[in-house]
Amino acid sequence: MDKPIDEPSTVDRKSEHVRLALEEQVAGEGITTGFEMYRFRHSALPELDFNEIRLDTTFLGRTVRTPLLISSMTGGSRETGRINERLAIAAEHCGWAMGVGSIRAAVERKELAYTFDVRKFAPTIPVIANLGLVQFNYGFGIEDARAAIEIAGADALVLHLNGIQEIFQPEGNTDFSGLLSRLEQLCSQLTVPVGVKEVGWGIDGETAQKLLSAGASFIDVAGAGGTSWSQVEKFRNNDEIRRQAAEAFADWGIPTAECIKEVRAVVPHSTVIGSGGLRTGVDAAKALVLGANLAGYGRAVLGAAVDSVEKLEAVLERVKLELRIAMFGIGAADIDALRTTNRLLRL
Repeated sequence: MDKPIDEPSTVDRKSEHVRLALEEQVAGEGITTGFEMYRFRHSALPELDFNEIRLDTTFLGRTVRTPLLISSMTGGSRETGRINERLAIAAEHCGWAMGVGSIRAAVERKELAYTFDVRKFAPTIPVIANLGLVQFNYGFGIEDARAAIEIAGADALVLHLNGIQEIFQPEGNTDFSGLLSRLEQLCSQLTVPVGVKEVGWGIDGETAQKLLSAGASFIDVAGAGGTSWSQVEKFRNNDEIRRQAAEAFADWGIPTAECIKEVRAVVPHSTVIGSGGLRTGVDAAKALVLGANLAGYGRAVLGAAVDSVEKLEAVLERVKLELRIAMFGIGAADIDALRTTNRLLRL
């Protein structure tokens, strides 16, 4: 059964989010990713042929060509559907995994499903569907989760946690009670891996342990230091009290580097995606050494995706090149060697 649509609609909100992310100052203020606190110890004699450095790795039991992910961002309108198409084409060509934005809009309105149908543009890479976990307190059920996976042709589903955003969102859903049991039910009934991600405030080790114990297959820490969704929603909210209150949360969250390191320490055998404010391939190298299996990029690639596939591919290839150069600079011939290096120093 179709769900009631919020006013303003989910469709309008998705396009507005993209515009605000690109045009307004929506980065967290007074907080960083924490990657600047780490530096690689250069190896003047790496004993490697740069051209033979390998980026292939495994994710959820699958071989992937790079340990890099286009994070879940958008979809749900004609404009954002074109962005998803460009993201999928570039990800397929460059060997990145890809997440799509929340598929809630297409679950509510079937005619929007094409804006998330990225599999036809990306036949071989891992694709991750996305829904808000809180929606399962507001009428969504197992069939909606299955629909989201089918719409995207996805290999996995990630459920996002965005409590602070929902509070500042004019049409936000703020009942986050009982979600751990909802997650457990979904994980037990779905046939694809189910992960959980934040949206920019981070997941700590204790929370990650609870999510994994409930059946989650992977954690995307989505830490602080990049886009702040309280800042984004500030620009959409006509409630002056909430607009002012949003400023108090501009530095909220756990830095991405800290999230990755803590989650890996608490749940050492888990699958972890490190995202939140990553911009360069050196950031990816640091994330992988700290404990991430994949490094995720969001707003850093969004602007190029709005312009063209060519500009987007240039960004993705630059990040890959930077990652390979960083590996060469410490003498790591492949991703396993990178993850086990002792050449990342905390300043």
